[in-house]
Amino acid sequence: MAKKPKLTDKQKRQVSVNRSKHLSSGGKSRELEDNQLGEQQTGRVIGRFGKHADVEDNAGLVHRCHMRRTIKSVVCGDDVLFRPGKDLSLSISGIIEIVQDRKSVLTRPDFYDGVKPVAANIDQIIIVSSVLPSLSLNIIDRYLVAAEDVEITPVILLNKVELLDSQQLNEVENQLNIYRDIGYKIVYTSCKTLKGLDELAACLKDKISVFVGQSGVGKSSLINELLPEADEVIGDISDNSGLGQHTTTTAKLLHFPAGGDLIDSPGVREFALWHLPAGRLTNGFREFRDYLGGCKFRDCKHGSDPGCLIKAAVEEGKISPQRYQSYHKILLNMDELRPAHTKV
Repeated sequence: MAKKPKLTDKQKRQVSVNRSKHLSSGGKSRELEDNQLGEQQTGRVIGRFGKHADVEDNAGLVHRCHMRRTIKSVVCGDDVLFRPGKDLSLSISGIIEIVQDRKSVLTRPDFYDGVKPVAANIDQIIIVSSVLPSLSLNIIDRYLVAAEDVEITPVILLNKVELLDSQQLNEVENQLNIYRDIGYKIVYTSCKTLKGLDELAACLKDKISVFVGQSGVGKSSLINELLPEADEVIGDISDNSGLGQHTTTTAKLLHFPAGGDLIDSPGVREFALWHLPAGRLTNGFREFRDYLGGCKFRDCKHGSDPGCLIKAAVEEGKISPQRYQSYHKILLNMDELRPAHTKV
């Protein structure tokens, strides 16, 4: 039997409140009764399906669980305290009582519900891009800002490189060198030729990672090469739009045999940035940080403002003009895309 975890005083109070609310409901709740549950133990959420979540215990057994009504959110990667059901033949055979403190959380803004968590306890974000449908550095920059804002290490991955001849590959490498020069790791992969897959596997080993990127860049194909048993559904590129088709429909956490996990979730396909104040966007460009606070005016927009250190750094070749232009494009689009009810 797994050792019963030691609770903090705060967690004891939360469990007590949860159980009291359950008992006071007069048994009308669809939650399992206390005598149907085993001892509390630790687990990790490896799947989220509507109102339920799959929790993996320390022995590797998976329990589909209800969630206490007082729990605000449960996402893939969460470490939880749960009670497994005694009758494992039931489709729902456990209940999550506490979500433990997250060491990191990946979020995205929701048009109606504000900022929502989509994955927890992540070590790195793999930004998957591709030469098909097209390589967009501005989209890469958006993902980098999102990663920097939540302080999770990003890795840039360019997939489908088999579609490039040597001259085209050289041109793309020159484009991506601006990211390598400011300290980002870059990996080139191909599921056709298997190029870079060993390097990617080594990058993922012993870490909890999440793939982000537009549909059609090959995230599911990469997962199938790394984990054939995952059997991810692969979407085609639309003939009409030239864009990829969404294939992932439920959030899940996958284990690598050599160590490490990968979270695959429909909630992390794309990240809007309209919820960020301008200052957090600026800070998301890591090469700007050495110059922040030194401009002539405190409310400097880092455009045509006199005495702007960031603009001066661009003119002196210390900051990439492409990244500087991308920053202003994102800043402009943020205000245009921000929902009217959130504008101030």
